[in-house]
Amino acid sequence: MLEFEDGVTGVVDLSAWKGKGVFEYWDIEDNFKAFKITKDKKIEWSEDLDMDPDAFYLKIIGKTFEEYARNKQLLWHSH
Repeated sequence: MLEFEDGVTGVVDLSAWKGKGVFEYWDIEDNFKAFKITKDKKIEWSEDLDMDPDAFYLKIIGKTFEEYARNKQLLWHSH
């Protein structure tokens, strides 16, 4: 279960990646369980395997980045 600062919660199924490429690391259950949250809030299993929580957030809310950001001012320019 993931919980974000704005109260959004949900589950993201990672099983589709297990056993593929760098994700073979997860084939050993203890490796999968041994993750940490980095200072930039990535979920990290090893120096070669981490995931950005933004992708999980979008998956949980069921939107693409474009749908989520459509009405948001992402960059502010002062001219």
